[in-house]
Amino acid sequence: MRRVYCVGLLAGLLALAGCNSDDGFSDLDAYMNEVRLRPPGKIEPTPTFRPGETFTYSAANLRSPFSPQVRMDQAERQQGSRNVRPDPNRAKQYLEGFNIEQFEMVGTISNASGSFALLRGAGGVHRLKVGDYLGRNDGRIVAISATQVDVVEIVPDGQGAWLERPRTITLKEHS
Repeated sequence: MRRVYCVGLLAGLLALAGCNSDDGFSDLDAYMNEVRLRPPGKIEPTPTFRPGETFTYSAANLRSPFSPQVRMDQAERQQGSRNVRPDPNRAKQYLEGFNIEQFEMVGTISNASGSFALLRGAGGVHRLKVGDYLGRNDGRIVAISATQVDVVEIVPDGQGAWLERPRTITLKEHS
């Protein structure tokens, strides 16, 4: 038994002696000493970037490329009237700052003062009555029914006169 004990003790001492050896880290110590002896380097400043040219999108008021083009023959083209024109002195209403295409009818409500159309668009649902304006072409609401809102817009005819263009906003069900 004593012999096994001596062999185990000798193996333990050899293992401890192997852990105490500096040979495993000598290459790392040499590299660290070399790095410490180098002169301090300069840190380069961050590069400066030129700002890009600004771009202003100027086609916002043009026809959407996703809506169909309206083609009219010159013979069939309506002539505008000099009597029809937008009122430049009228105060613009809030909903006239938005395209009429973005509005959809979602319902109607009625009370003692009359019937109103509920139109969704411009960030919310708006209650409108006959005579209110919406859209960028001086669109005036002329009739409200349970299924649609009739609007008349005043648009230029391209020859210095103005046309009244009827539009209908139909009820969107399941919205």
